Amino acid sequence: MRNKVAVLLGLCLVLAFSVSLMADHHKHTGWITDAKCGANGAKAEHASCAVKCAEGGQKLVLYSPSDKKTFALDNQALAKEHIGHEVVVEGAADDKGSITVKKIEASKK
Repeated sequence: MRNKVAVLLGLCLVLAFSVSLMADHHKHTGWITDAKCGANGAKAEHASCAVKCAEGGQKLVLYSPSDKKTFALDNQALAKEHIGHEVVVEGAADDKGSITVKKIEASKK
């Protein structure tokens, strides 16, 4: 009986670990813009304004039109390469609306 419980507990731990690894690979689609303009800056025409705002100290964010949410991005240097573009950000979002960025690439839309 103890062996069965130990095996079951081991399988539960493996499953929990696997789920936690998968949580880090969510993909979020939206526009890279500045925090000040947010949803209003979610378009290519806003890129030059977002660059000026970023140079002035504003943080770059991902605005997701489908969720109508703005996410803070921890990798500002990578986000800066994609200002004004619709992108897919791969990373883990926390409950505070921040994404730990693993990768940003152009959306294939």
